[in-house]
Amino acid sequence: MNVTEIAVELGTRRYPIWIGADLLADAPRWRAMLPGRHVLVISNETVAPLYLERVTAGLRDAAFSTLILPDGEAHKTLDSATRIFAALADLKASRDACLIALGGGVIGDLTGFAAACWMRGIACLQMPTTVLAMVDSAVGGKTGVNLAQGKNLVGAFHQPCAVLIDTDTLATLPPRELRSGFAEVIKYGALGDAEFFTWLEQNADALLARDAAALAQAIATSCRHKAAIVARDETEQGERALLNFGHTFAHALETACGYGSLLHGEAVAIGMLIAARLSARLERAPSADAERLAAMLERFGLPTAIPDGTDTDALIALMLLDKKNLSGRLRLILWRGVGKAEMVPDVDIAAIRSVLDSGLRTES
Repeated sequence: MNVTEIAVELGTRRYPIWIGADLLADAPRWRAMLPGRHVLVISNETVAPLYLERVTAGLRDAAFSTLILPDGEAHKTLDSATRIFAALADLKASRDACLIALGGGVIGDLTGFAAACWMRGIACLQMPTTVLAMVDSAVGGKTGVNLAQGKNLVGAFHQPCAVLIDTDTLATLPPRELRSGFAEVIKYGALGDAEFFTWLEQNADALLARDAAALAQAIATSCRHKAAIVARDETEQGERALLNFGHTFAHALETACGYGSLLHGEAVAIGMLIAARLSARLERAPSADAERLAAMLERFGLPTAIPDGTDTDALIALMLLDKKNLSGRLRLILWRGVGKAEMVPDVDIAAIRSVLDSGLRTES
């Protein structure tokens, strides 16, 4: 079995990311990461019928249970977290219990959050089944739930014990979800790896066709970037904030448009382009690089415009709730061009408003 292993180097909390085909069935590999007998597998109504049995087959001698949650961003809530806590209580889970997250970013974030909270912290094994979760949310220990007032406002840093990326699960990923995930892959090139950005331009067709070798390379490259940044700045005191390129705008769009209206990657695509065009407006970056990004996003079938009817004032108000802000002062991740993202404090609200209102609207 050809498996790529990438380590997230966090001292005594070091953990592996495994990338390969048919890894869900490789129970000896992932069972070794479970600290005790009690295991709760969390999945959703879409993923569970496809892959849950492969996971539970490896738990025959464990005291395990399963919890199937509704699918979608609208269900990443405290109510769903409470359902996980109740299932753990029914399982009589102790501090050596482990949660397994089998699904996309919503399941991963919810499961990690519940693991951080149950008895003040138990193990969590991430088994992401979407491109977006594989390259971003499953790695790095950011967990959380949404509130009506904003995305991921309640959460905790809680690193998994391992991340198992079975690339075979991408065969059943709907095309829209596949395209959405590529926004987070493109992000790694945009924020810090111009060579990877060029590689993505050259390999877009292969990736969209789900070519196994191209997918494995894109996922591994993205995970290496994420792992290195997390190892240097685990709790986002500096460099890790660059991973949020486009996300301040994206989270505001997701909240303003209603969770689920835009997929997370779709919102990130729009957000990155807003950030790029704002950087050009502020004369921090060439406008040609913004248009190169726009062309890349369109090549991957991602949106590049704010849905018509989205209120600019509402977006700005939501942006002011962003976790990167300090003392009520707006901080954004902008760039100097492809591969050169940077944190910019005190961005002029009038400039943001101008970019939001010009050339970035379309019919929803």
